[in-house]
Amino acid sequence: MGFDGVEIHGAHGYLVDQFMRESSNARGDAYGGSLDRRLRFALEVVAAVRANVRPEFPVVFRFSQWKSGDYAARIANDPGHLARLLEPLSAAGVDVFHASTRRFWEPAFEGSGRTLAAWTRHITGKPVIAVGGLGLDDKPGPGLPADAPSLRHLEEGFARGDFDFIAAGRALLADAGWGNKLADGRLGEIIRFDPSQLETLD
Repeated sequence: MGFDGVEIHGAHGYLVDQFMRESSNARGDAYGGSLDRRLRFALEVVAAVRANVRPEFPVVFRFSQWKSGDYAARIANDPGHLARLLEPLSAAGVDVFHASTRRFWEPAFEGSGRTLAAWTRHITGKPVIAVGGLGLDDKPGPGLPADAPSLRHLEEGFARGDFDFIAAGRALLADAGWGNKLADGRLGEIIRFDPSQLETLD
């Protein structure tokens, strides 16, 4: 049957992300040191995938400001730093960027209201998937602040062109029918995520 696309996971402290971050890459060879060297492994992975798929086959790259267990971690401190990360990846063959942050609607950097997804789209000109803290109403759920994002926030983000797609993770773990219920307007039937639900996963 094949696949319709592939996503390279370069986020959250996993292997590709470890190479890119100065805090976790202590190598002294061609894959460590300067940002250009730390990016080398990610670029080689992207190039290898790109070389083995059709030109129209979408290659997605997921990156994150934070990493697992450290919400304060930053892979980019300002838009210029972010551009130095994303532009080479775009040139290497990434078609879509998946920008992961703790709360997708919050500004990415001081001095600008742009979110991480919006900055990513501005820098690369490529389609962007936003992810982080997706909620359906203004009532705080487990782990979400009082101003949790509503459907209005999603609609406004789409209208501004901040992102092209929005990703949901834990919402789907809590309720496999989440997408259908949302599409049908059956918001009251949606089962909200609770951390205890992770204990039942095998």
